[in-house]
Amino acid sequence: MNNFLEWLGLSQSLLLSILVAVAVFTTFMTIALPILSGNEFKNRMKAVALERDQMRARERARLSIERERSRGGLRQDAGKGLAVTVVNKLNLRHLLADDKTVRKLKVAGLRGQRQLTIFLFLRAALPGVLFAVTLLYLLGLGFLADKPLSLRLLICLGAALFGFYLPNIYVSNLAQKRRQSIQRAWPDALDLLLICVESGVSIEAAFRRVADEIGIQSVPLAEELALLCAELSFLSDRRAAFTNLSERTDQEGIQAVTTALIQAEKYGTPLSQAIRVLAQENRDMRMNAAEKKAASLPPKLTVPMIVFFLPVLFAVIIGPALIQIMHLG
Repeated sequence: MNNFLEWLGLSQSLLLSILVAVAVFTTFMTIALPILSGNEFKNRMKAVALERDQMRARERARLSIERERSRGGLRQDAGKGLAVTVVNKLNLRHLLADDKTVRKLKVAGLRGQRQLTIFLFLRAALPGVLFAVTLLYLLGLGFLADKPLSLRLLICLGAALFGFYLPNIYVSNLAQKRRQSIQRAWPDALDLLLICVESGVSIEAAFRRVADEIGIQSVPLAEELALLCAELSFLSDRRAAFTNLSERTDQEGIQAVTTALIQAEKYGTPLSQAIRVLAQENRDMRMNAAEKKAASLPPKLTVPMIVFFLPVLFAVIIGPALIQIMHLG
């Protein structure tokens, strides 16, 4: 160990100082980040309010532009910058973006043209960045110098391919987390919605009340319900607002509720009984998912028990006997 430190030009005191500095910095960031991050619910609700204002502006622009037989004003201003320039120059919206990509970003909570532009820019830029970094690390710094050049170039190409799919992986993970949060809080939201509907509150006011109350349990669900209230207020077709909610959340339980809401809007069917049945079904689905996850724990714990627990157990049981045998010998 000392020879390795001398080869690096480091002393034990300097190494200890570096470790202490890293520990202090990590402790400070652990304490400071929750304080500096602020209230996530307030920040997301502020973003929803901004989205509602933009929706109001778009609807007003649509009404005025329809008189002039032009729809150019409906597009959002993406702004100027490196990402916008690269996306426009390379025509990445036509090459990499389609309806499925936009829907995937909506499910992940990334709405608007700016998020789409950044996503496309990262898909175009990350392969080159990771390829250059890997090439510098392998060829410039001499890592894996004993390996063939073809193998090192193949690793660089693999890093570039990983960079191309890295934004998709991030968006998929973000969408999965949002779906889990919405799925856990949706039965409780339906119970609150049922109470509001049975008390005689209109559906818009009921969703607004549920959005205010459910934010403590699930910020993504509160955000989606707030957007639903905004769309119910500004869109000419109320059924489109319910359809947009099911597309943004990508949940079977929410799709069933939106279908019931559309049928109640169209045929005037009673809504409270349908919500009560759907709330129980969603609660059963949540319980089944929890039971399925609990049933899958024993096979998952087999490998950690073999690797980590059994060697320690054997050392505790056999260790004293081995020590006695060594002393006797």
